[in-house]
Amino acid sequence: MRRSDPPRILVTGADGQLGHSLRALAEHRFDEARYEFLSRRQLDVTRADAVAARLDAHPVDRLINAAAYTAVDRAATEPALSRAINADAPGLLAHACAARGIRLLHVSTDYVFDGRLDRPYREDDPTAPLNTYGQGKLEGERAVLAAAPSAAVVRTGWVFSAWGGNFVRTMVRLGAQRDTLRVIDDQIGGPTWAGHLARVLHALALRPDEGVPGGLYHFGGQPWVSWHGFALEILGRAHARGLIARRPRVEAIASADWPSPEPRPANGRLDCARLEALLGPLERDWRIGLDQVLDVWRAQGF
Repeated sequence: MRRSDPPRILVTGADGQLGHSLRALAEHRFDEARYEFLSRRQLDVTRADAVAARLDAHPVDRLINAAAYTAVDRAATEPALSRAINADAPGLLAHACAARGIRLLHVSTDYVFDGRLDRPYREDDPTAPLNTYGQGKLEGERAVLAAAPSAAVVRTGWVFSAWGGNFVRTMVRLGAQRDTLRVIDDQIGGPTWAGHLARVLHALALRPDEGVPGGLYHFGGQPWVSWHGFALEILGRAHARGLIARRPRVEAIASADWPSPEPRPANGRLDCARLEALLGPLERDWRIGLDQVLDVWRAQGF
């Protein structure tokens, strides 16, 4: 790629929340990059031959791996499938990219941590995943950086958007159906609007190879909030837009009062200083993203 040419960027997992958000961004930034989007049906990232054939037939400069198995509880009952997508496929993609001089941008999760730290997590903090999903994502990170040390692995968490299933959609749906909701209040993190995450990945992809040191980066929304606090904001703003007829009562409960086959970290906060040092001030206010999501649903007739 010559410096004057817009980079050619392939996005895998194009039918997920991040894939949709990158596609929306690409429609407005078409003069900055040439994007291609492939869903799981179009490219099985767990097959080395399929990945190699695609990259050889359609050369690109960057690959953003947005493909992931994100059903946290179900990962424990489908360990082979979740591992294939979250642990094995990233390493396979990294090998293919390294062999072809393609810079890989891979998305990981705050669930690689156990959540016991009393401050936001930095990239060099010890990892200790609590569940099958987090363990698979951690193995995927390690496989990527072993095969392609120049790759950028971006950890994030609590992702939401106007597409697919996520906490915001669940709260609006249940808020329209029930008088009372019970939501966990002892897990704290930074909800991340997929639109903000897409902008970060786009900015990283536009930089020259020497402009993005390989390794781990953190990106998550602010301000910090519990799931309970997040639910209150969602329902209040949804009610103001007429998406729900009345605001249900939201009870704050402990994680122990919500049985789950797979535990979650109590602290999902991510320190984004390394990424901000590279890219400058980041758009991270999840309330802005929440308003955009709810406005989309109001226009669509949620």
